[in-house]
Amino acid sequence: MKLMVTGGSGFLGGYVLREAARRGHQAVALARSQAAADAVTALGARPVTGDLDDARSLIGAFTDAGCDVLVSLASLGFGHASAIIGAAERAGLERAVFVSTTAVTTTLPASSKQVRLAAEQSIRESALDWTILRPTMIYGDAGDRNLSRLLLLLRRTPVLPVPSGNRFQQPVHAADVADAVLAAAERSAAARNTYDVAGPEPLTFTELLRASARAVASRTRFVPVPLSPVIAAARGYELLSRHPKIRAEQVRRLAEDKAFAIDDAIRDLGYAPRSFAEGIRAEARAMGLAA
Repeated sequence: MKLMVTGGSGFLGGYVLREAARRGHQAVALARSQAAADAVTALGARPVTGDLDDARSLIGAFTDAGCDVLVSLASLGFGHASAIIGAAERAGLERAVFVSTTAVTTTLPASSKQVRLAAEQSIRESALDWTILRPTMIYGDAGDRNLSRLLLLLRRTPVLPVPSGNRFQQPVHAADVADAVLAAAERSAAARNTYDVAGPEPLTFTELLRASARAVASRTRFVPVPLSPVIAAARGYELLSRHPKIRAEQVRRLAEDKAFAIDDAIRDLGYAPRSFAEGIRAEARAMGLAA
């Protein structure tokens, strides 16, 4: 199978391109810079020049690539869906897999929620045989921008204030998402379906913290604190930092349950995600932080 990949130079893209090569697929990856081209080449893909902000360049790139299946890993939160769909249709692609996010289910007024939902609707109304995958929080190594920061913090912090509450989390390892992406591309039963892609079972936030601490042999003491002052502190930090590593919206989402059924993905995609304990230990090893 020959795959046209957007977002191949990103965090998830690395896992997808490596797994595609392992399965014997050819991959052509969109690249708008030399750095992105070098990154996807190192992962076994052929780069093709194109820019998500330039619909004409997308059409040319998709047409020249001569692929069978579109694998769109680029975020749907920036308004590029229509251009990607249009380029795929003009290039004669019929099959397409799009990666969205379970964050579209939030009850918070997230700025990108409506953009993502509109993108999903455009995908469903397209002429493509589409599949939409909605991963939960993705982790896996130092590039995940999520749990990697937590592991580093746990190694150097003796006491950590954490928002109180036992709402559910269900993180998913990037390698398991990559497996789901390629299974969706390979299996006709996945066409015109949407799948939640999460870890095997939900964990409370406290359980997630303790498993992460065990992975790095941390003795950090967790001190429960009310959520409201943490949100206020995060909001102030956002205002003061040019590149905040955490945002108030992320903290507010700790008050929401993020547990998702994966039965459909198990049935149609053969999805079999690793446990969080196994996955977070692997991430700690990859970061050189393992116990």
